[in-house]
Amino acid sequence: LEEITPKPVQDTGNILKQGYLEKRCREHSFFGSEWQKRWCVLNRRTFYYYANEKSKQPKGNFSIEHYSARLAFHLRKDSRKKCCFELICPGKRTYEFTAPSPAEAEDWVDQIQFLLKDLTSLTIPYDEEDEEEPYNDVDSSDSVNTTSHNTTLNQDEPNVEMEEDDIYEVLPGEQPNKR
Repeated sequence: LEEITPKPVQDTGNILKQGYLEKRCREHSFFGSEWQKRWCVLNRRTFYYYANEKSKQPKGNFSIEHYSARLAFHLRKDSRKKCCFELICPGKRTYEFTAPSPAEAEDWVDQIQFLLKDLTSLTIPYDEEDEEEPYNDVDSSDSVNTTSHNTTLNQDEPNVEMEEDDIYEVLPGEQPNKR
């Protein structure tokens, strides 16, 4: 699990969407409500939820990478069922929310899905840029290996005998390096 440093609402940076949602509690007591009102903040990578909009410490947060968002009318049986949505990730906790209105629930889902697409498209070029040199090294060594391997396979004559300390194969038409 990656650690996300808790931040006050004002310091979460690049806020894409924020507002009050009701979040379903994982464990609620017999007397406590199953749904608790939380100030929720979505930034470019993390979903934070706070007790209210003035809170300094989040009640919780999670990286939204690899999550998917969808409307989830099955979460409630009351008049607010069309206001529900959930965030799902295989192997991780599912987060369930109720928005103030069906339109607001759709907007949260749309924003999260848009962000996830954006994260995916941003990740690919970044990774390629970041990994450019190792890929080039691997490609060039692969092509050398492939060439020497193919040459070895196509040889009609038996393998050239090598000196004991020589670990390199001598290819036809090449002079062995003399030290």
